[in-house]
Amino acid sequence: MGRRLFLGRTVGAVAGVTALGTVGHGMSVALGAPLTHRVPIALTELDPRMAGLRIAVVSDIHLGPLLGRSHTERIVRLINRQEPDVVAVVGDLADGTAAQLGPAARPLRNLESRYGNFFVTGNHEYLCDGVEDWLDEMRDVGIRPLVNERVEIWHNGAVLDLAGVEDVTGEEVGRGPDFDRALGGRDTSRPVVLLAHQPVLAEEAARHGVDLQLSGHTHGGQMIPLNLVNELSNPVVSGLGRVDDTWLYVTRGAGFFGPPVRVGAPPDITMVELGS
Repeated sequence: MGRRLFLGRTVGAVAGVTALGTVGHGMSVALGAPLTHRVPIALTELDPRMAGLRIAVVSDIHLGPLLGRSHTERIVRLINRQEPDVVAVVGDLADGTAAQLGPAARPLRNLESRYGNFFVTGNHEYLCDGVEDWLDEMRDVGIRPLVNERVEIWHNGAVLDLAGVEDVTGEEVGRGPDFDRALGGRDTSRPVVLLAHQPVLAEEAARHGVDLQLSGHTHGGQMIPLNLVNELSNPVVSGLGRVDDTWLYVTRGAGFFGPPVRVGAPPDITMVELGS
């Protein structure tokens, strides 16, 4: 065998083994338990009495053929172990209808928090013409959907507004985000935390004076070349960033979409801890 042919075949073999190893590792990460971590975020308008409020953020659970009831049960255990004050499920719960996948989501009824569990829609909730069924399913398991609305969260005698808007995909069926409805008429002297599935809504959130937006959607890039697409279309792909005067935190999500592979972007559940 000639030297060049030998080197070419060796390089090809090494590349093949590396690719297989990368895919194998990526599959084990995608199908494994999400990581849990704490992210402190200081809000200028936050009453010092509310400092330490903890919001568990989980997104992109993507229940489906490979991620079922046991996946939901694992997520519930991980969240409850953190003893959150609030739980925020930020869209893309499942890849199908509530009739198909509602049973896989029902362990969410066991989520435990001091002040409530909340949900906003992601783009996948609109793909099967069943968004209202999913909203009803969330209500049935004790999770309140925030459909372009807000609630007050009281903690140690202080208060903040928790708001939620529908995903932009809803505009295709006459729904979608309505910031005026969700945020209009509120007391602007107190902070507002917004749940919005897609990070691209942060620009509109900043125009409405939102202090912190919590999002998902990107999967942290999930794998090449999706990470490049996400970087071009989102102000933040994962972690904490700023859009004008608004903090934007993007979780990598707890599931996956498409091939069950995650490379360099492991699934996560985040405990956001507010400070002043």
